[in-house]
Amino acid sequence: MSALKNVPTNSWLMEGLEDSGRAAEEYDGADSTSGTESPGTVPHGLCPSRPGPRKKLVLHIDLNNTILVSDTVTGQGPAAALDYFLSTVTWGKMSKQGRWEWLSDSTSLLPPCDNAVSYYSQFGRTAGFTSGAGKRFRGILDEHLNLFRWPVGTKADRELSVKGEGGQLYHWILPSFFQLLKDLTQEGREFAVVFRTFGSDLPRVLSAVSRALNEGAHPLFPDLPDLKLNVNMTPGKIHCSKGGVVLSRGEERHSSRDGDRGLYQYLSSVQGLGGFQDHFEWWASNTFSIRGGKPLWVDPFDQHVEHIFIDDNIRQNDEDTIVDPKVFLDPGGAETRTASTSELYDITLVQNDLLRAISQPSYFTQRVHICLENYERNLQQGAA
Repeated sequence: MSALKNVPTNSWLMEGLEDSGRAAEEYDGADSTSGTESPGTVPHGLCPSRPGPRKKLVLHIDLNNTILVSDTVTGQGPAAALDYFLSTVTWGKMSKQGRWEWLSDSTSLLPPCDNAVSYYSQFGRTAGFTSGAGKRFRGILDEHLNLFRWPVGTKADRELSVKGEGGQLYHWILPSFFQLLKDLTQEGREFAVVFRTFGSDLPRVLSAVSRALNEGAHPLFPDLPDLKLNVNMTPGKIHCSKGGVVLSRGEERHSSRDGDRGLYQYLSSVQGLGGFQDHFEWWASNTFSIRGGKPLWVDPFDQHVEHIFIDDNIRQNDEDTIVDPKVFLDPGGAETRTASTSELYDITLVQNDLLRAISQPSYFTQRVHICLENYERNLQQGAA
């Protein structure tokens, strides 16, 4: 990869990006609302096949509308949170007469055509979307609410279940997240999970996950204690400013003023599961753009660790996205550049599809495999 040092102004991952993006789209297949693909299988060609030791994975995972279908920041329950999500993945345009026209009856993370905008982008957060302008998508809402109901006949759990708007019990943490932990462990991968959220749910998530992993409290995954995964119960914080980034957890404190390399090494060394509350005010003050997003350090020269970020607000519009990816320019160096989201999309950045996270038990595992394959392919082509 030494050849990459000579092109710091270009993306180290742009080589082959078009092919890798096409492969991801081909995998995604039919309508994202149906989840018709077999949830117990991984599509052919997505599993890493290279011999030798595997890299450690550090998975940065958002909470609300990624593994939680609720939002304490906005006070939304499961139905309202899913209703809002649908407004972000349904597409239309304003007519010359100033009326909204739908361009697709299907949901998708990406616009179906060049002139399409999501309903949310046009009108903002709209309460009761599927009861009004988006009523054609009401069936999708009802179908997916039914898919993550708490098992019938199972007693409510104070942390793992949540009561919805109509009194119905739902999974608070999507089962596909726990399936990811099982799958990666069964693959023999070394990995860590870092929850990254702007909200206040982190302590409760850490507590709930700890009970599931240590006490076998989850009704669908009673064998999780067999995974032997540890949970760091101390929530951390990430504070951003013009002066840099400060990461703290308990007595630990790391600052980008000492160089970005130290922060990268710290996050690469974490074990088990833990989390940090990111700096929402900084994102808001930067107009919700990449400039104020959750920081992620990426080292394409690292042979031992790979970082992947999964968040529903990752978008290929740098003026409306939630992660600030900082790519190192040299092996072992301290200098970074901010990469565009499109450079790293489905490589180290995953825009979460909440509908599939609900309907496909192996969704997160499949997305990780896609990133691993695309990451390796782009490194090889970039070094050629």
